[in-house]
Amino acid sequence: MSKPDVAALSMDPALLARARQSFLAEVGTEAQAELATRFDRHAPRLLHWLSKLYGRQPMFERWLLSLCTTLGTLARARPPVLCELDRERERDPDWFIHEKRVGYCAYVDRFGGDLNGVAERVDYLENLGVGYLHLLPFLQARTGDSDGGFAVASFEAIEPALGNMSDLEQLATRLRKARISLCADLVLNHVADEHPWAVAAMQGDQHYRSYFHLFSDRRVPNRYEQTVAQIFPQTAPGNFTYNDALRSWVWTTFYPYQWDLNYAYPPVFASIAFALLKLANRGVEIFRLDSAPFLWKRLGTPCTNLPEVHHILSALRAIVGMVAPGVLLKAEAIVASTDLLPYLGVGETLGSECHLAYHSGLMAASWTALGEGRTTLLRQLLDSTPTLPAHTGWMTYVRCHDDIVWGVLRSDVEAAGDDFTQRIGNAAAFLEGRRPGSFGHGVAFQSTDGNAVHGTNGMAATLVGLDSADNADALRRFALMYGLAFAVGTVPLLYMGDELAQPSNDAHDDAGLMALDGRWAQRPRLDLARLQQRFDGNTIAGKAYAAIKALIAARNDASFDPCATVETLDCHNEALLAIRRGERFTVVFNFSDKPQPVDWTGLHAGDGWTTLLQTADDAAIDAGILPAWAMVWRKKP
Repeated sequence: MSKPDVAALSMDPALLARARQSFLAEVGTEAQAELATRFDRHAPRLLHWLSKLYGRQPMFERWLLSLCTTLGTLARARPPVLCELDRERERDPDWFIHEKRVGYCAYVDRFGGDLNGVAERVDYLENLGVGYLHLLPFLQARTGDSDGGFAVASFEAIEPALGNMSDLEQLATRLRKARISLCADLVLNHVADEHPWAVAAMQGDQHYRSYFHLFSDRRVPNRYEQTVAQIFPQTAPGNFTYNDALRSWVWTTFYPYQWDLNYAYPPVFASIAFALLKLANRGVEIFRLDSAPFLWKRLGTPCTNLPEVHHILSALRAIVGMVAPGVLLKAEAIVASTDLLPYLGVGETLGSECHLAYHSGLMAASWTALGEGRTTLLRQLLDSTPTLPAHTGWMTYVRCHDDIVWGVLRSDVEAAGDDFTQRIGNAAAFLEGRRPGSFGHGVAFQSTDGNAVHGTNGMAATLVGLDSADNADALRRFALMYGLAFAVGTVPLLYMGDELAQPSNDAHDDAGLMALDGRWAQRPRLDLARLQQRFDGNTIAGKAYAAIKALIAARNDASFDPCATVETLDCHNEALLAIRRGERFTVVFNFSDKPQPVDWTGLHAGDGWTTLLQTADDAAIDAGILPAWAMVWRKKP
């Protein structure tokens, strides 16, 4: 499928010409031809989306031309080494797919202490086989509670304890030399109550008051609350907080100190776009667009996944194409699978939204399969996952800094004819050690009701039982979960410490944090003792590290085609999941606690095929048996 015809987009040709003039006026003569080509390629879509969002507002043209002028200034300021990277990636828009990159996600302080400490561990990441490093929020956050840094107080400064902008640039340079792309969070939906925009609003500045959703009384907020869900019902109930300085109720989807931005006011969009490009010019190559589904509000709706959200993201993508085409956008949209594909661009936004999206449904379904010992929901979800648009991909993962958000599976469970609370509640309870035979030691999140289903916290090793005993079953469960993410994903993501089978956080120094927010259970500091043990095959850390290294090596085999569609195969056994990717790669997973027969001939992966990776012994495979929680990757030479 091709992108929508530029000629069919709604725009004013005269306005486009004036915008082009404004953009190129700030560009030096040496780069003018190149940037004029980029403008002509991407600006028609930018004007199309911005016209849809803001075209009826007074002073739209003046605002648009000012926007284009600043974009030209930022394009001129882009460092030569990044301009060369832009050209390289323009020539190969699938670079992040066929390079078979593996991601790594960590908090700066938990991984390296500060940005310079992270730079000292680049060799470790390079030797592990990482080609993508996502550092969780490192921009200056509000003092006190900051939602793990997601309450950003400045887009222009680094959190002081972590370093400064010069440190960030040096780290980006070091990573680039190692062929590792730096990913940063760009929090789209909100800023901290200490952000200069919020401070100016509290001081009565009408311009900055317009940056937020403010209500003089509860009448309108009460109407919104009828259809808008609560994200943290236990620790931050409701979606609005009264502020004395504002003398208003302010929209606060997540926490009272995180104020939702009003994207209906055009300067908000411009400010966020400029923040993105300034960081890109410092060497950030990938942006995780945090809380993307929440950007637009409309009465009578859930205020998530609205069409305007996709217009905003498409406009950001067009701006990136004009100024920094080597940059990738990654959607953090923890939504049902049916709502997920639009973030990669479908229909009118086909090929013009984000490059990557988290496949959160796959993550939650894989934990459900492990808890149930059967793969029916997992296969159902894979079968219903639509084909990806060109030049896009799934980011697959096992664990992250957030909880396992079970709600992303509601529509899939109900489509199967099951009761969501009962079925997913049972799976969650198993992983949390509340069912007979449980091996997991996770912790329920955001619920005081033992029958409710919201989220589950815990590191991967804790959830599979690898932290409590060094046994072959637990290690196979660990490899099984990561094996699925590596086999299915475009860019699989390792969460810091998982490669060392690090258990959930129990540090005394973090007890206060965990009491406020249970998600700190999966935010331990990197265990330096385990780090030293990674080459010792007699330790849990060494065995887990070897398992991850084996997965990375297998994924780099020529038989693995990252551009191929994932297809499920019928094993006639609900304990098993078999997938094929391309003509030369097949994997079978056993999610149950009992050995299962495998018919390799029936899966067309027998004669002429060889084993690429296995967590079962040769005798079992030769006998057509897959042990409990084992997997086998097969290839056709």
